[in-house]
Amino acid sequence: MKPKELVVVILFSFFALNSFAQPQSSRFSFEINSGPSIANKDLGGADLNVGAGFEGIFHYRLMPHVSAHLGWGWNKFSADQSFAGSNMDFEETGYIFGLQFKHPFKPNSIAWFVRASGLYNHIEIENTDGDIIEDTGHGLGLQFAGGLDIPLNSKWSFTPSLKLNSLSRDLDTGDTERNLNLNYDCLRLGFSIKF
Repeated sequence: MKPKELVVVILFSFFALNSFAQPQSSRFSFEINSGPSIANKDLGGADLNVGAGFEGIFHYRLMPHVSAHLGWGWNKFSADQSFAGSNMDFEETGYIFGLQFKHPFKPNSIAWFVRASGLYNHIEIENTDGDIIEDTGHGLGLQFAGGLDIPLNSKWSFTPSLKLNSLSRDLDTGDTERNLNLNYDCLRLGFSIKF
């Protein structure tokens, strides 16, 4: 057997045995969260006001304390003055994917979690009428998060968290190219349901 094939067999065996060893509980969950977003610095010279956003995330438990997640998020910031004009909105939207480690403080109690996620997002600039005037196109970014999972019953949990998002995209307006570094902190309050 070739070394590659041996590694694949060992990995499949590990995950198969691990799945049988786990207690019979839900592997899937869905979380929705929302809250304020605060930029850590200006965006291409634009001083951003406090924004807001939300996320919808599916989780799949791989091991007792480790899950993979995939979702979609949206954040909106306004700026009184910017390189694109006055009273513009900057919206960051796109996809979230990564891993989460969650561990209860004691069995069947409140749990703490940390997440490391990749982002595949873009930044849109919108005028006061809601028309998109510029779009950076999608690219990779990062999100780090930590929070609590507070059980409300056997299926529902309250999930407050703090998140740090970082996305760097180039905006080509035809005349000039501008690098936009969107770095912001989020306070998120959410709910999760197991199924």
